[in-house]
Amino acid sequence: MTKSMLADASQRLEQALKYAAISEDAIESLKFPQTSLSVSIPVRMDDGSLKVFQGYRVRYDDTRGPGKGGVRYHPNVTMDEVQSLAFWMTFKCAALGLPFGGAKGGITVNPKALSRMELERLSRGYIDAIADFIGPDVDILAPDVYTNSMIMGWMMDQYSIITRHICPAVVTGKPISMGGSVGREAATATGAYYVIQSMLPRFDMTPQTTTVAIQGFGNAGGILAELMFAAGYKVVAVSDSQGGVYAKNGLDIPAVREMKASTRGIRVPYCDRSVCEIDDQDVLTNEDLLKLDVDILIPAALENQITEDNAHDIQAKLIFEVANGPITSAADQILNQKGIYVFPDILVNAGGVTVSYFEWVQNRSGLYWTLDEVNQKLQSRIVEEGDRIWAIARDHDISLRTAAYVHAISRLGEAISAKGTRDYYTNGHGRKG
Repeated sequence: MTKSMLADASQRLEQALKYAAISEDAIESLKFPQTSLSVSIPVRMDDGSLKVFQGYRVRYDDTRGPGKGGVRYHPNVTMDEVQSLAFWMTFKCAALGLPFGGAKGGITVNPKALSRMELERLSRGYIDAIADFIGPDVDILAPDVYTNSMIMGWMMDQYSIITRHICPAVVTGKPISMGGSVGREAATATGAYYVIQSMLPRFDMTPQTTTVAIQGFGNAGGILAELMFAAGYKVVAVSDSQGGVYAKNGLDIPAVREMKASTRGIRVPYCDRSVCEIDDQDVLTNEDLLKLDVDILIPAALENQITEDNAHDIQAKLIFEVANGPITSAADQILNQKGIYVFPDILVNAGGVTVSYFEWVQNRSGLYWTLDEVNQKLQSRIVEEGDRIWAIARDHDISLRTAAYVHAISRLGEAISAKGTRDYYTNGHGRKG
């Protein structure tokens, strides 16, 4: 039987517990999701037919604050996947020191097959089904795979209709005109860029001499590719769900992004002279991209892209996980043995939830920040937490992933223990008199 995603994700927790001094109560509390909700969403289609879609929302843990996590639309969404993503969000929020627990949601659907009106009805129907399960002090939604600011706006509006008051803080990643934060749309990529920039000097590498391959060219991967291109990195390969392109001398990323926005696929346009000058341009598969001999590999697509079946073929020196869970636990061991540094998702892609936190704070205070203020706050927080994780890895001689979980578990353990543990109740401290 295939191991569930949640079981695989939980192996990272077991490894980190060897280096984190937390109570048995905390360990027991983190073994299972706190609450898992499955809902049916009936949608009247444009042709008059009725279709019912399956939706999910999971709060894994809310010890440190209300649940926080995105909602993804994808044909392969399952309860197991959503529980795993909520698990990762729990540790991501703790690793970044955010006052949130971990949550996640999703709908099993191919959103590309829906009209815009069908997509709106589906999004509002999802909120109708889970409204009693969410709230600005309970569980806060955000965009994820194939969801965007428009969809978040529909969801916030529907929740406000149900509760009969305007409630922008229930959803982050909204349009700015509806209370969204500047910098949120690019936050995942911006945060990843700050992590890469802060870590590169530790390997005596500079942008101008560093080659990069990025799997996934959506909101996160595409924006990150452009940030790295502008900083002087040689981005030699990018891909989306249909495949990718490779050029050993580097791609013109702004041209590729412009073309993708207009044609919804990655093919280098013929009319741009600077792109035509790229030599040895090749088409390649997503699997081929992962195996390229590059300095930095960035998985920015979906989960389980690097497994024990292809981990031996990975040649990159550094891997920065922009996707959630792109490397399985079995592959982790192989990459570690090969001496490849893996910077984990719960640090690298935490820019999104961090700026979602900023948006939530702005919604609740009614005071809004400039883009420079948002990015400065993001850079300060994510670089500082990255430095702490790096130090833990060096002190214990462990992988960066294990170090990130040790860092997160320590904070979660403190919060759980603050409510009372077995030691507290059995040592007489809770007795009267």
